[in-house]
Amino acid sequence: MAPADVYPSAGKIAASHPKKGYVTFLAGNGDYVKGVVGLAKGLRKVKSAYPLVVAILPDVPEEHRQLLSSQGCIVKEIEPIYPPANQIQFAMAYYVINYSKLRIWNFEEFSKMVYLDADIQVYENIDHLLDTPDGYFYAVMDCFCEKTWSHSPQYSVGYCQQCPDKVTWPAEMGPPPPLYFNAGMFVFEPNKTTYEQLLETLQITPPTPFAEQDFLNMFFNPIYKPIPLIYNLVLAMLWRHPENVELEKVEVVHYCAAGSKPWRYTGQEANMDREDIKMLVKKWWDVYDDASLDYKPEDEEPFSRPAIMATLPEPAVSYIPAPSAA
Repeated sequence: MAPADVYPSAGKIAASHPKKGYVTFLAGNGDYVKGVVGLAKGLRKVKSAYPLVVAILPDVPEEHRQLLSSQGCIVKEIEPIYPPANQIQFAMAYYVINYSKLRIWNFEEFSKMVYLDADIQVYENIDHLLDTPDGYFYAVMDCFCEKTWSHSPQYSVGYCQQCPDKVTWPAEMGPPPPLYFNAGMFVFEPNKTTYEQLLETLQITPPTPFAEQDFLNMFFNPIYKPIPLIYNLVLAMLWRHPENVELEKVEVVHYCAAGSKPWRYTGQEANMDREDIKMLVKKWWDVYDDASLDYKPEDEEPFSRPAIMATLPEPAVSYIPAPSAA
């Protein structure tokens, strides 16, 4: 089923650049709506030239839909997608609903989009990611060191693609696994043919512990291009691979570690009492609580894309070569 607009989007996509945008996903009546509101305000703070689309499941309540619309989001209802029946134990039970994200490939009114999970915040303008060469899937490599990866051979041998030379992949286990991205943030091109292929492939692909993330890695492996971790800092990197993190350069933070959701933060969970975590949680709240960042229709088009881009540093995106398999 094609996605339906829940609220009219007239006036919410600037006429000078109607074909690109950001998209996130929301299900249920829980508190993740706060994350989406924070993301909408964060994109305004960095003066993004593009709209935020929120793909919602039918169970998102009317109150939350109205809230998102009032924050300038384009709210689009999608039908859920379920994997083939299987007894798989997902790494997190709620992962099963995440297959519904595949619907965003049917948003053909956009030529290119950046997908962002609702627990992500953008702290610098990343519009230049929408100008990357077509034909590729861009995302940041994941880390295999947390216990959620305990089902994997990578975890069992202590191998991580973030530091492939620290513990090398055992030769007796064959070639090393292909590069694997975190699907909380990625750059993609909506396309009807790709959308149909995704759905067809899903029906013959047994579910795996990381649900749609595993599936997207399998499907897009041939065209995957890694981009620097500044575009999706998974918080575990701060204690697993601190040598790889230059926090002052990070542009996108992914609050995916247990206990790190700013709107639920207590500081009680493992690693959550770190000063860098406290700083990042405060940084999120500073954006969320800033009333000046609330959506104002009269400010819809106060700037042009060329004017915005002229104020930004050169938007060169570097690509990361595959780690050595030695």
